[in-house]
Amino acid sequence: MPTVPPFPVEVLRSTRASQTALGIGVALTVVAASLPFWGESSWMREFVEIACYFLFALMWNLLAGYGGMVSIGQQAYFGLGGYGMLMLANLAGVNVFLAIPLGALIAGLVAVPVSRIAFRLQGGYFAIGTWVISEVMRLGFANLSVVGGGSGTSLTALRGIPKSTRESLTFWMALACVVLALAGVYLFLRSRQGLALQAIRDNEMAAESQGIAVDRMKLAVYVVASTGAALAGALYFVGNLRISPDAAFSVNWSAFAIFMVVIGGIGRIEGPLIGALVFWALNKAFSDWGSWYLLGLGLLAIVMTLRFRQGLAGWLHERWGLSLFPTRRTLKL
Repeated sequence: MPTVPPFPVEVLRSTRASQTALGIGVALTVVAASLPFWGESSWMREFVEIACYFLFALMWNLLAGYGGMVSIGQQAYFGLGGYGMLMLANLAGVNVFLAIPLGALIAGLVAVPVSRIAFRLQGGYFAIGTWVISEVMRLGFANLSVVGGGSGTSLTALRGIPKSTRESLTFWMALACVVLALAGVYLFLRSRQGLALQAIRDNEMAAESQGIAVDRMKLAVYVVASTGAALAGALYFVGNLRISPDAAFSVNWSAFAIFMVVIGGIGRIEGPLIGALVFWALNKAFSDWGSWYLLGLGLLAIVMTLRFRQGLAGWLHERWGLSLFPTRRTLKL
């Protein structure tokens, strides 16, 4: 027989800040959806760039921050998404904007057999192994002449489409991807499966002893994170109009994702959002400084790690109790 508590207990799943954030988010989404009708084209391009940063960082945070699988090779799927989209559009004649999700799905399917190799490794070996897998993919596409080899190729499937139409459709696609990815990750982390994932992160053996299918959950999260990273890559190269192996499979993508999550807050949904905005602003202001810019990013990440271990989102939560995407359950007596 279940035990009835002697006093009423209420489980809180949201906060006043999260309810306010939901209303503001819906309003901003509606306003943003109308941007192509009144905004500058440069604004849409900047939004697509931020969206790609955010999507990639969000998926890295899901994999490492919540799943405990620290990867420095997620650029493998970023590049696969871009090349999958390009090959479907340029070579198979698929509509470019339909090729974006299809390219991401193809990358997700590739992630299934790749995971069997990656999951044989643990800890630091897993991280290095994912980078090696990414390098193998980079070298493979660099020797694939049908997509331009090492020098890359252009997205010729967009020829004939007016620039304004292309930019508007890319913007709407990016906005939809951001909203769906954010909502999907948030709802997942609030579910029983989300709790199971965090239990696996904390202690795999203990989680398995409680009946959690550890291998199945890790595979599902790895495939989802890979598909999301591929979606970011497909969107990025539609906006960029050109792709090359060095650009698509650069380890800088994982380095930037780690930077964004560390700055924003690892293991928090707000982290990739804050980190993507900070990274975009720094990139626009200081990217012309070359190697000094990269050095500055590294020093900033070190300072944040030492002084604000939970990132800006964690600091805001500790200072003012702000939690825009609460995933914890709080008992109110």
